[in-house]
Amino acid sequence: MIAVTAVRTGSGKSQTTRYVAKALVEMGKKVAIIRHPMPYGNLEEQVAMRFGSYEDLDKYNCTIEEREEFEPHIDNGMVVYAGIDYQAILEKAEQEADVIIWDGGNNDLPFYNSDLHIVVVDPHRAGHETTYHPGETNLRMADVAIINKIDSADPLEVEKVKNTVAAINPKAKIIMANSPITVDDPEAIAGKKVLVVEDGPTLTHGEMAYGAGVIAAEKLGATELIDPRPYAVGTIKGTFAKYNHISRLLPAMGYGKVQIEELEKTINDSPAELVVIGTPIDLRRIMKLDKPAVRVRYDLEEVGKKELAEILAGVVAEN
Repeated sequence: MIAVTAVRTGSGKSQTTRYVAKALVEMGKKVAIIRHPMPYGNLEEQVAMRFGSYEDLDKYNCTIEEREEFEPHIDNGMVVYAGIDYQAILEKAEQEADVIIWDGGNNDLPFYNSDLHIVVVDPHRAGHETTYHPGETNLRMADVAIINKIDSADPLEVEKVKNTVAAINPKAKIIMANSPITVDDPEAIAGKKVLVVEDGPTLTHGEMAYGAGVIAAEKLGATELIDPRPYAVGTIKGTFAKYNHISRLLPAMGYGKVQIEELEKTINDSPAELVVIGTPIDLRRIMKLDKPAVRVRYDLEEVGKKELAEILAGVVAEN
């Protein structure tokens, strides 16, 4: 059992889980991922859900947030379990996997005893690693601390976070990592007025003012990042009122059919020439956009020697 957690939403936990899963598969292991619960629907129908295809996402009427967590794993050939009965879920996952990865959403504590606990720390929010619960607890418990996004963070903030990790959890192995960003059609952004749509939780309760989509748009020469607030409707308008640190981008809120429709209308009513989709899923699968769009993806890249694979191999060998 490998646990992947974070100190804050949007630190890079999901891409780290994908990285760990890929490394384990390359070792010849069968991997299943168990995701922290996101209980938005009928709980009686969500006891122990298995997601292995897009059809499964439709079957359980997944929200945008759920799709953002499940789809990238499915794209990589992984099976994901989630629900409300985590004993039943574990028993099901054990039937088809050699190694189980706990993918800890909401920065929550692992629900299972793990053989290796990995925590992801974000230098874009230096100081948050010791001021939020349960993120700080994850950091204190972890065997490995990955300081992510150092390719886009202030080096002084990276060093500050590194010193904090070493001070409060000296036993943790510190691994430095980049979060390389790729765009499926990078040339399309240059010279355009763009509307950037980013991962909702990262911007809202994660308190980030930007994400990978903004970084990509600015780097690739967008002439303007459209402020979506004048075009927001319904609950999307309410989201901006509640989280007033958000301005030049649109959080991908989609907790139900009505909110997804409001998100779609907000996007389509904007004067953007291009939509930059910085969410982990392709929004065009669940809504109709009347503008061209490009997708932004982000992964984990260890800096220097690939130490995490060696650590994983050691844990697998011992168990």
